[in-house]
Amino acid sequence: MSDTPEFPSADAMSTSQPESPIAVPVSEPPAPVFADVPQSAPTDLGSADFLIVGSTPAPTPTQPELPLPYEPPTWVYPVGPTSPSASSSTKLGNAVRNGIIAGVISGLLSGFGGYAISTQMHSGQGSISLPAVPGDTSPRADNSIAGLAAKVLPTVVSIDVASGTSEGTGSGFVIRTDAKQSFILTNNHVATGAGAGSTITVQFQDQSTEIATIVGRDTSYDLAVLKVNRGNLPVAVLGNSDDVVVGDATIAIGSPLGLTGTVTSGIVSALNRPVTAGESGNSSSFINAIQTDAAINPGNSGGPLINAAGQVIGINSAIATLGQNTMGSQSGSIGLGFSIPINQAKRVAEELMSTGHATHAIIGVQLDMGYAGRGAMVQEVTPGGPASTTDLKPGDVVTAIDGVKVANGTELVVRIRSHVPGDTVTLSRKGGSDVKIVLGSKATQ
Repeated sequence: MSDTPEFPSADAMSTSQPESPIAVPVSEPPAPVFADVPQSAPTDLGSADFLIVGSTPAPTPTQPELPLPYEPPTWVYPVGPTSPSASSSTKLGNAVRNGIIAGVISGLLSGFGGYAISTQMHSGQGSISLPAVPGDTSPRADNSIAGLAAKVLPTVVSIDVASGTSEGTGSGFVIRTDAKQSFILTNNHVATGAGAGSTITVQFQDQSTEIATIVGRDTSYDLAVLKVNRGNLPVAVLGNSDDVVVGDATIAIGSPLGLTGTVTSGIVSALNRPVTAGESGNSSSFINAIQTDAAINPGNSGGPLINAAGQVIGINSAIATLGQNTMGSQSGSIGLGFSIPINQAKRVAEELMSTGHATHAIIGVQLDMGYAGRGAMVQEVTPGGPASTTDLKPGDVVTAIDGVKVANGTELVVRIRSHVPGDTVTLSRKGGSDVKIVLGSKATQ
């Protein structure tokens, strides 16, 4: 083994290394570390931690020398991280600086050009106008909810009833008009909601108002007719409630919670629903109602329920609720609203406008409203009444009228009052024969 270790020359390396596609300057290599290497053993570059470049002769171990200046080769096969030399760093810095300057100049020129173009574009333009679709963008059929509401709303009014101690609101609609005055149909509990001596104010859709007076009222059907001294008003078209079937479209219009001109929609969800409204006893209103799921709330009372043709088929009068809410006030709609069929209301309204009072059909008996069994129990037969000429007697339980079963006394009263005086009805009795009765009449007080 010789004293001077031998390393392969750069020329020898150049014949065995692959050609690099990129030339990267490298820093001056550190002084080589000497070790005893057998002359016959080949140098393994694949696992070396350094790279030998140039053709600088190796110094002797006892007199180490710094490597001489050298020119980088045309390729580099990196084995580890390298650092640029001082001269190449200077060149790189100059290139970077020149690139930055060129970029700044280019940006300034581009910005100036864009500003000039923008100024030129807006110099002759006073305002910006965005395109819009011409014509009617929301066409509506006449029988749509919007079309029907536009047709009926002018006939609907909001009613405010106030006295010195209380105030109430409701709805109504115009049923007759002439050159000087108009008549409005509403609920009795709306017209008398603030007690005797109240002032009734009617507000129209144009926000104008008139003081109204009561023409007549019927506690049995919960109806009242008002009169205002304003003529030539739009009049609601009355339909035929006998033609209504479950599933028909409905629209309710009124002033729920004082919100005038409110429109809600739904369907007829049931027919001939017995509903009792008002106080107990003779003051109660027994309604053979149209049930609807159109949203009806306090203040809707007296307003119209219309069909898909814009015709009034009922007068919104009552709602079913789940009781008092957490604030102690009346609960709102739960999708169970009840309307007086317009055929009944029309007959009553005509009588009220003609005579100031209305009549309703009776069979001439008192019922035991506390009877817990199925049917309606007769408590007393009125002397001289329609039933007094038959064999109907106290203790009889009426189970059906005209073949339609009745569950209790309320249903029997409702079914009777859905007729007009003079009609003949057939009552079925529990354990007895049927009884035919010609209905009498009783005037409202």
